[in-house]
Amino acid sequence: MIKAPALLIALAYGLVVFLFSSWRMKRKLDSEAEPLDEPLMRDDLRAMADALDLPEVRVNVLPMDPVNGLAAPDGRIFITSGFLRKLRAGEVSSAEMASVVAHELGHVALGHARRRMIDFSGQNAIRVALAGVLGRVLPFGVGIWAANAVASLVAARLSRQDEYEADAYASALLVKAGIGVEPQKSLFRKLERMTGMGGNGMPAWMMSHPKPDERIAAIDANAARWGIGGRG
Repeated sequence: MIKAPALLIALAYGLVVFLFSSWRMKRKLDSEAEPLDEPLMRDDLRAMADALDLPEVRVNVLPMDPVNGLAAPDGRIFITSGFLRKLRAGEVSSAEMASVVAHELGHVALGHARRRMIDFSGQNAIRVALAGVLGRVLPFGVGIWAANAVASLVAARLSRQDEYEADAYASALLVKAGIGVEPQKSLFRKLERMTGMGGNGMPAWMMSHPKPDERIAAIDANAARWGIGGRG
């Protein structure tokens, strides 16, 4: 049987690892990122700031080739320079990029960074507890592998939940800003081609992000519930 001190140590270890990782990320972002100054996005960012009753929506650019956006634990919003190049090349629109910013704002507003810290610590405790239990009935090493697999599946499910919540927040913000949900949906279709985020045959329950068609369906369902005619 797993004793309470072992679980407390596992929780504390997970917390320390998460905080150290966040600290390293902050140092990287502080040293490499620059404020976004992109005329193509100015009007849409202004519209979202007005919808949020803020002086401005601040976005930073991280010099990385992969197409991505992220919300840092300290609340800052980032898009990669690779994503920005897609905008300047006309492969994505300003409204589609605004949907990325809105999504990351959702992660911040909904406290997902804090939730991930708690989840990460809890998953580490689950891993330790399961490894101890399964190690008694499974061959050496198999119990540890199974415990890691279960913890990873739990993490993936929680991550997908966060993504759906941030998508819903983004949809509401985009509608309020007069941008609408169509750019949000069209971007998911493009990202499936650009990044392979469709999963390449991986079962949905193993993925950290929902598949694009599932996210679009959720956006349509929200739009129908809100009476804004989101299909398109």
